[in-house]
Amino acid sequence: MRILVIGATGKIGGIVASTLDSRGHEVLRASRSSEWTVDLTDPASVLALFARVGQVDAVVMAAGSVPFAHLTELTRDDYLAAFTSKALPQMDTARVALDHVTDGGSITLTTGVLAREPIATGAAAAAANGAVESFVITAAAEAPRGIRINAVSPNVLQNSPTHHALFAGQRPVQDEEIGRVYTLAVEGLVRGRILTA
Repeated sequence: MRILVIGATGKIGGIVASTLDSRGHEVLRASRSSEWTVDLTDPASVLALFARVGQVDAVVMAAGSVPFAHLTELTRDDYLAAFTSKALPQMDTARVALDHVTDGGSITLTTGVLAREPIATGAAAAAANGAVESFVITAAAEAPRGIRINAVSPNVLQNSPTHHALFAGQRPVQDEEIGRVYTLAVEGLVRGRILTA
């Protein structure tokens, strides 16, 4: 399969790209600083990426950032930043990707544990993740040509120990589990699912 991984220079995107590459796929690594450059917050950049890449069998998005602050300190701009950096770029890129993914291909978005488990300072992240997950459920039902749309919602990463204290009581997930769940989303038959790792 020819697979476009957006956010491939990040921790999750790097795991996904390496896992899919090791399974014999042709992996196109895209990010702000890779061979296939893209800025997901810039619609023109997204269109240009797909114009250069052409047709693919799958698209994985593992990019986006959100502000973290106590609920009483979060501002309207913080919530807007979470939406415009993590949720909207993934939803809009999925829209564009529909014209470039082969029949029966897949689009995989990325959310996170904060959509289902609270942590202090995580309200903006939870809202962005929840928006993406709600989008996936309906978008998958309407996707044309048998294209499957799913999201992967990983827990805090084992390889990010500086974040573990924020996720008290959560089970840090190892790279192999991240790779396994994204493989299911890309190669499997599931659609409209929020796959947890």
